[in-house]
Amino acid sequence: MMNAMTSNMGGTGSTSPHPVPQTPASLEHLTADAVQLFDDLKELSRDVEGVSRPSYGEAETRAFEMIEKFAQKEGLLTHRDNAANLVIELEKIPSDAEYILIGSHLDSVPQGGNYDGAAGVIAGLLCLTEIKRSGKTPETPVKVIALRGEESAWFGACYLGSKALLGKLEESEQELLQRDDSRPLKEYMAACGADIERIAKGEMLIDTSKIKAFFELHIEQGPVMIARNLPVAAVTGIRGNIRHRRIKCIGEAGHSGAVPRWLRKDAVFATAELITRIDDHWTTILQHGGDLVATCGILCTDPQHHAMSRIPGEVTFSFEARSQYEHTLAAIEALLHSECATITHERRVHFEFDKPVKTPPAVIDQEIVDRINNACIAEGLPVEAIPSGAGHDASLFANAGVSTGMIFVRNRNGSHNPEEEMDMDDFIRGLSVLHRTITEFSS
Repeated sequence: MMNAMTSNMGGTGSTSPHPVPQTPASLEHLTADAVQLFDDLKELSRDVEGVSRPSYGEAETRAFEMIEKFAQKEGLLTHRDNAANLVIELEKIPSDAEYILIGSHLDSVPQGGNYDGAAGVIAGLLCLTEIKRSGKTPETPVKVIALRGEESAWFGACYLGSKALLGKLEESEQELLQRDDSRPLKEYMAACGADIERIAKGEMLIDTSKIKAFFELHIEQGPVMIARNLPVAAVTGIRGNIRHRRIKCIGEAGHSGAVPRWLRKDAVFATAELITRIDDHWTTILQHGGDLVATCGILCTDPQHHAMSRIPGEVTFSFEARSQYEHTLAAIEALLHSECATITHERRVHFEFDKPVKTPPAVIDQEIVDRINNACIAEGLPVEAIPSGAGHDASLFANAGVSTGMIFVRNRNGSHNPEEEMDMDDFIRGLSVLHRTITEFSS
């Protein structure tokens, strides 16, 4: 089992911080435009804390209109596709022509940060702006897409605009209710101009064979780049996951002073042992250069029955594992069940599992990773590619067979909170790397 998990799995590189050369970014002259766009976006979606741009909601629509207005002022062409996403082009691209697509999302979680998703849309917009102003038209046309509904916070499902575009939005997802007013997603989509009938049939609304490559710039949503002093990094892959929302360990309640260890069926000690064993496996996988993160985000005894002097007879907990590799996810799932079987025998408890929810990893095109790394070198930046632990629209395009690349920009204080902190100099560096990459890729 261990061989299956540890083979062919590159690590995330050295833990030593990188010195960052003070080389000016090649698109430094776009800083004022970038600052203004982010400021305007924040202003139109302020909440009690942070910003809120609900998926397929009014604030998301206002964000679309703001981006569209800037694009049109720069002489760019805009339209909405059949999933109500915003598309921006330098000029009308013939339907039979290949093109490079840059995209991300404009919605946010409730009271979230201003950069998650929006950084990628604004980077794409400014790439097109630079091409337009410079008059240097790339050999392969470039278009930008601002995608609807990437966040799961509003309807309980994510990547809504991407899924609709790629014929992957399930009928059950179209019936999901909005968290605030309980109206179904399909009503919101229709109000934004989406072609609900074609989406309901699962039709592909985009010809993926014409997309030469898909690029997404995004803030990193973890602490790795801060710790390693990386302003910009190529993404090696987008982790898939396996999730159990509710696993139950059932033992037997008893008096804490009257039942000796050898007769106990303690659900808490059994669960704690399981978590410790999984942590040991996680450590081993990492020591062999593997890629894995594991989390038990929910862990509780029954509040109606737990007490200081009572042996707990039942524990419920969640389990999530993420990896860039399918075989690692399969292996950790097998280890989870194997350890449960062993603990069942040793501690005389048993485990009940809900149905797992699985999301496949997305493979990033290695040629594009190399191109992004080369662009970083050309911009005077250190080079270290890292995996993405969070999901992104890019994963949908990658799993649809489109050559895909991602660029991370350093971001302090995590994400999905009002404290997101992306330095504008880092954003311009990321924008410069993106522009250089697509310019050279289109040749």
